[in-house]
Amino acid sequence: MNTEKLANRGKWTALTAALLGWMFDGLEMGLFPLVARPALKDLLQTENDSLVGLWFTVITAMFLVGAATGGVLFGWLGDRIGRVKAMTLSVFIYAVFSGLCGLATSATQIAILRFIASLGMGGEWSLGVALVMEIWPDRSRAWLAGVIGAAANVGYMLIALLGMVLTTVTKDLQGLLASTGMGDGTIQWLFKNDGWRVLMLLGATPAILTFLIRLFVPESKSWEKENAKGTTSMWKGSELLGLLGGSLLACGFVALWAANDISLIVRIVGSVLLLPLIAYGFAYPILGFLKRMPETTGSLSNREIKRRLTLAALLSGVALLGTWGSIQMIPTWADSLPNRTAYSKAYVQIASAFGAVVGCIVAALCGGWFGRRKTYAVLCFLSIGAVLYVFRMHDKNGAALVLASFVAGLITASFYGWLPLYLPELFPTRMRAIGQGFGFNFGRIIAAVGVLQLGNMMRTYNLSYPTACSFLSLIYIVGFVVIWLAPETKGKPLPE
Repeated sequence: MNTEKLANRGKWTALTAALLGWMFDGLEMGLFPLVARPALKDLLQTENDSLVGLWFTVITAMFLVGAATGGVLFGWLGDRIGRVKAMTLSVFIYAVFSGLCGLATSATQIAILRFIASLGMGGEWSLGVALVMEIWPDRSRAWLAGVIGAAANVGYMLIALLGMVLTTVTKDLQGLLASTGMGDGTIQWLFKNDGWRVLMLLGATPAILTFLIRLFVPESKSWEKENAKGTTSMWKGSELLGLLGGSLLACGFVALWAANDISLIVRIVGSVLLLPLIAYGFAYPILGFLKRMPETTGSLSNREIKRRLTLAALLSGVALLGTWGSIQMIPTWADSLPNRTAYSKAYVQIASAFGAVVGCIVAALCGGWFGRRKTYAVLCFLSIGAVLYVFRMHDKNGAALVLASFVAGLITASFYGWLPLYLPELFPTRMRAIGQGFGFNFGRIIAAVGVLQLGNMMRTYNLSYPTACSFLSLIYIVGFVVIWLAPETKGKPLPE
């Protein structure tokens, strides 16, 4: 087979593996909001929605912290040992530990397992984006970014469909397991409370993908060139201790806002002190690498790279906080509204995810046609209206809420088609994986702040989901301002 055919096959194999990885990422992200209420009521042995809500926000925040840590950790590995090796490991970790959640016997165990699983999930996103954008030609970047974002939302929709299917075939599955000799007690344990354990166990299926990645996906030629130059050996493992410190401080930040007996003023002061330290810890491996690199190496100065890291984190944080602090709450909110059926939360999650699939593709194409900055600014403006529309104009389950969920997903999740287009364009090859891994995933720390604020506002001020989520949607105003400080990269090649 000639070189051109091998290269073409390698492009499509890499894209297929990355798309499957992103799809399973979306499946993992959509899994917990779908099963959270029955799972936590089961594990906590309570009907207290306030306690369930507190644990939901804490576990979600820990998931976001883990994903942020994994984005930097596996981005570091991707720039150090190669995109493919690091991506294989990241998929394996998030698949196995997501599946183990189905065997948890306490809410604390769920929080720990979700944290470990999210390490791999955060890493897979940045590694897959770096690999695909480096293997495919520049002219393909817009539509590639669209399908990247769409793939994650296909997974988000798929888990809702699986939940609906499980509800209809539960008896058949129980009979099948009984025929294998499994005891009645074990079967009942697996399927009680809407079968949440079975859905969690299904989270281990992406582990199969690791074999496909390792056997068939080619390494990025751009990374191999950097490896030949010796720049990849300039990443120091000892500097990951800074990342560990930042991650531990981030967990402490979660505890600060999750505890009931800490005053608001202490929380605010603690947050002001902790957030800069967390940011420094997460950036520490990158800052160490830049110190060892000559200031003039490549097309971007080290100072400009640091500025772009900050902008990437802010732009990602706005999008992530807007989603995790509002739209991700729709299934849980719908589960508490009048006219609830067994499928209510699944319907709104499917509608939101389907809207997101369309929105990701459209947003990426618009970024290619009209420019990155203009597209992001318009998305911020429309997202505020979408959040207000779904939460302030609906108070019961039904077709209207399903349609509103579609609109909300269409607009607010479209950022996840824009970000894979823009973030790789900000950083040179030698640090593209960790650069965009830091930018996108440190945005999750910002999102964790919002998720914790959401739970705290609801608990302290007795606010409803619509009021709290509407308030958090104002974060899009920040994004509307920050985007004009970022460079316009339309029509420019990836930095070397």
